[in-house]
Amino acid sequence: MPDPQALAHGERVRAHLVEALAEAGGWMSFARFMTLALYAPGLGYYSAGSTKLGASGDFITAPELTPLFGQALARQLAPLLRALDAPVLLEPGAGTGALAAALLPALCSLEALPANYQILEPSPELAARQRARLAEALPPELFQRVAWVSSPPQGEQAGVLVANEVLDALPVERFRITAEGPVCLGVVVDESGGFRWQPAGFDAAFAADVRARLGDALEALPPGTEGEFCPLLAPWLATLLGGFARGAAVFIDYGLPRAELYLPERAGGTLRCHYRHRAHDDPLVLPGLQDITAWVDFTAVAEAAVAAGWEVAGFTTQAHYLLDGGLEGLVPSEGAVDPAGLTELQALKTLLLPGEMGERFRVMALLRGLDLAPPGFGLRDLRDRL
Repeated sequence: MPDPQALAHGERVRAHLVEALAEAGGWMSFARFMTLALYAPGLGYYSAGSTKLGASGDFITAPELTPLFGQALARQLAPLLRALDAPVLLEPGAGTGALAAALLPALCSLEALPANYQILEPSPELAARQRARLAEALPPELFQRVAWVSSPPQGEQAGVLVANEVLDALPVERFRITAEGPVCLGVVVDESGGFRWQPAGFDAAFAADVRARLGDALEALPPGTEGEFCPLLAPWLATLLGGFARGAAVFIDYGLPRAELYLPERAGGTLRCHYRHRAHDDPLVLPGLQDITAWVDFTAVAEAAVAAGWEVAGFTTQAHYLLDGGLEGLVPSEGAVDPAGLTELQALKTLLLPGEMGERFRVMALLRGLDLAPPGFGLRDLRDRL
């Protein structure tokens, strides 16, 4: 159970959501609910002051597990950065700053430093934590290359974007398959003052939107199936990538191609919530105190990227991407028997094993104006599944 301080904050978030629901007429789309629960200024999960990531938070990401993740990633980004003139390296949603803390020294050793490392962080609280961490972790000559920005690069810039576990946190719309067709699943206040699901009436425009987004995958879903899609994905990607005239983008997240994501065996959808390293699938409890995510439709990412003028240049599992970058060679074999070596080996297993992050997490590389094959996809390229 949350402590009294957290419960008090959760009550403030709940009251804010109840007020927003009343203003909306008593029913709210889940995308709106998720936006407020995660990002409401001063209240939402990513806008308030609790620790989110790491051992003392709610979940742990690959950069937090081990700096080896960032070091292996640097090997894959270095050729892309070297191919550009004075490139920007942009990281949206940088978490605790752990990835930047590992990437910049590794890129320096590879002689592939960007002109500057821009962090696009919507949360002032997280940005402050990132500054403190990087000021302590980086030498001054590297820290001075880091800048926090409120919007993506604008104009004809060259650069590389790297986004680790960002797409899964974009608000999603929820639907349910009925005999008439897909209907929107929204949220209402229940009798106890909490929240419950409430389907809207059939709306032909919403049903057509779902059909357009899911295509042939929709035909295999029986009535009662529930799922999600991200209405913000295409405009968000267009804005994020729009300032780069030349460059590359690498997205790492858990998800699947559309035909593998929308299947009858995932009849309840893919919503996943994290609180104090416990995972569950109810996003309507603990508002403001828990993370809410959904699996990424990488086919939709590819479509949005192409529409924005980018080429999908690679798609694979995290395990194959990191192994192609020589991740296993970064662990000194003679250190494997001491406590630090054992910790690194355990982190490697989490990053690479199919039952952990290795298979569930996918990596997609995009290119624009670059005539080279991006590293990381030599062992296995799954673009044919998109």
